Amino acid sequence: MHAIMLKAKLHRAEVTHAVLDYEGSCAIDGDWLDLSGIREYEQIQIYNVDNGERFTTYAIRAENGSRMISVNGAAAHKAKVGDRVIICAYAHYSEAELANFKPRMLYMAPGNEISHTSNAIPVQVA
Repeated sequence: MHAIMLKAKLHRAEVTHAVLDYEGSCAIDGDWLDLSGIREYEQIQIYNVDNGERFTTYAIRAENGSRMISVNGAAAHKAKVGDRVIICAYAHYSEAELANFKPRMLYMAPGNEISHTSNAIPVQVA
């Protein structure tokens, strides 16, 4: 049996560019790709916190240290500069792999500073 699990997440990153006339994709600061384990051309899900849009695209590398999140192509209709987004990548894991499974999550502060990283989400309490 395999399970589809959250592999990586960039939580509440700010969109820095929305470029309609660009080949579809989402350009992400290369340092963040490396830290999160998201690969170039990997399918990603983007959840727009500000307008509720949810869409699928793929990651491309932006310049390291740029703090760039550029939503490109048709997806530029779903996010504008300044919107806060959650970017997730998922992967299939076998039962054996699940024993050591830990997602990589980067939490962003205003200005696209990394505030902290984690590999677990705290239990939600009532």
